[in-house]
Amino acid sequence: MTLAIGIDIGGTKTAIGVLNREGKLLSKVIIPTDQSVAPNIMMDRINTNMQQLINDLNISKKEIQGIGVGAPGPIDTKLGKIVCPPNLPGWNDFKLVEDLGRRVGLEVKLENDASLAGLAEMWIGTAKEEKDFLYMTISTGIGAGIIINGSLVAGSTGNAGEVGHMVVDPSYGTCKCGQKGCLEWIASGTAIARQGTDLLKKDVTTEEVFKMYFNKDVQIVEMVNDIFDRLGMACVSLINLLDINLLVLGGGVSKVGQPMISSIEKYIQNYALNPKARETKIKQASLGGDVGIIGAGALILRQ
Repeated sequence: MTLAIGIDIGGTKTAIGVLNREGKLLSKVIIPTDQSVAPNIMMDRINTNMQQLINDLNISKKEIQGIGVGAPGPIDTKLGKIVCPPNLPGWNDFKLVEDLGRRVGLEVKLENDASLAGLAEMWIGTAKEEKDFLYMTISTGIGAGIIINGSLVAGSTGNAGEVGHMVVDPSYGTCKCGQKGCLEWIASGTAIARQGTDLLKKDVTTEEVFKMYFNKDVQIVEMVNDIFDRLGMACVSLINLLDINLLVLGGGVSKVGQPMISSIEKYIQNYALNPKARETKIKQASLGGDVGIIGAGALILRQ
C-alpha cells in the first residue's frame, strides 16, 4: 500500500491525516495550533500525533511515500520555510521542511494551503476531471488555488493565488496590506462582519449579517449585493487572465450558496471578455473541512 501524510496548519488548529492513493482519508486528528509556544514545539506535537496515527493504523513507515504540508502564506517552497504569515506571527522564517524532515526521515513538501485545496478538489472533489479551473476560498481571508492544464500553478516561491489582494474598489478603504480596495478587505468573512457592524452601529458576526440578508433587511441586502458584485469583478478579471472553465468556491462565506453563485454568474455573463468565457461555471467545493489534509496528501501522491 502507498500512503501519504497530509498536514494542514492553520492559525487556530492543525489537522493531520493519513491518505491512500485513491484519496481516501484513513484516519485523522485535529490539534490546537498553540501560538504561545515556538514553532519547533508545535512540530514536536505534530510529530507525536502523526506517529500515533501510524501506530493506530498498524502501518509500516515504508508504506508512507512522504508528507505534504499546507500552511498560510507567505511561504517559500524553494527554501521550505514559512516566511511571514499574518495568522502565524511567531513562525516567521521557520524552516518547516528541514525541521519536520529531520524528525521523521521522510520527504516533506510544503505548499500554500489555498493552492492545496485546489489540488484536492481536482483530485477527488468538485473539479474532478477539470484541467483549467480556479479554486477560491472565501473565509477569514481570501486565497486561491490555480490549476492550468491539470497542474498546480504555484509560482516561483509558492505564493501564486493571493487573489485576496487584487484591488477591486479603492473606495472601500485601506486593506491591512496597505493597498486600497483589496478583495479580501471587501468580501472576506471578516470584512463582511466589519461592514455589517459599521452599518448597523452594533457588533454583528458574518453569520448574523447573512441571516439578516435572507430575512431581507433592506440595508443589509444592499450591502451584501454590492459585495457580491465586487466578487464578480474579481472573478471576471481572473477568467480574462487565466482562460479557465470553472470557478470552485470554498470557505465559510461560500456556504451562503446560490444567492452568491447566481450574482457572480450574472456578472460574468455580462462582463467577461470572451463570449465563451461568459459560460464559465461556478460550483461549490465539496470536500469541506478535510480539503486541506487531502490537498496536502495529493502533493505527495499525485506526482
